[in-house]
Amino acid sequence: MEGEIEPVDCASASKPPRIEIPKVPDDSEKPIAIKRLKDVEICVPIVYGTMAFHLGRKASESQSHRWTVYVRGATNEDIGVVIKRVVFQLHPSFNNPTRVVESPPFELQECGWGEFEIAISLFFHSDVCDKPLDLYHHLKLYPEAESGPKSTKKPVVMESYNEIVFPEPAEGFFARVLNHPAVVVPRLPAGFVLPTPGKASCLFLFGVWVGGGGGCKFLLVKKSMWLSLVFELLQCQLIACMGRGEVIPRIILSVTGL
Repeated sequence: MEGEIEPVDCASASKPPRIEIPKVPDDSEKPIAIKRLKDVEICVPIVYGTMAFHLGRKASESQSHRWTVYVRGATNEDIGVVIKRVVFQLHPSFNNPTRVVESPPFELQECGWGEFEIAISLFFHSDVCDKPLDLYHHLKLYPEAESGPKSTKKPVVMESYNEIVFPEPAEGFFARVLNHPAVVVPRLPAGFVLPTPGKASCLFLFGVWVGGGGGCKFLLVKKSMWLSLVFELLQCQLIACMGRGEVIPRIILSVTGL
């Protein structure tokens, strides 16, 4: 396992389990160095587990249950802002036992009759962590008390709670998850400045190439006006295509914070 679960003693048994991701080595010598925030950590509470339903009259000897294995935020939030993909490793008896889920929700459904251990590998976005985190979960199909008929409506749920801690996160990662409901960010680091709401991307610089020797013309417009401007330019393009000249609207760049 890439992360390490901190040992829990009797005195701190009430504390939630935490998976500490190792600090990233100094990458200042890389061609494009990633700026990291010292003395800051980001916590991502997750729940991973299984939920199984008995198939009742539809059950067979080889398929008695329908079950789902999942990884999600602690209160069912989307954690795609942190996790890029999840790989579930099922029992070898399944067809294609290595299942890859590329986008949220990170879960899969299957049918079967036996319980087994599922390996779950979390792959993070490039600015979060470059190594996967391996978790393990035991699929449980049958309740503890098996007296009476099996219920097709009441699922058997088995899940684990963990908090994944990322020390010294990249600035881009921190800014992206600052107000995300699935992520715990304790405080803004000293000196870290976020773009001012309402000012970022308020102006756009448009470059319009005019055919017939007209060259390139530039327009600086407000964000609230750019959609109507694009529409007008597209109309001009259609009219110009009927003649000798061509008008090709192109967004050259965006100017933020002006």
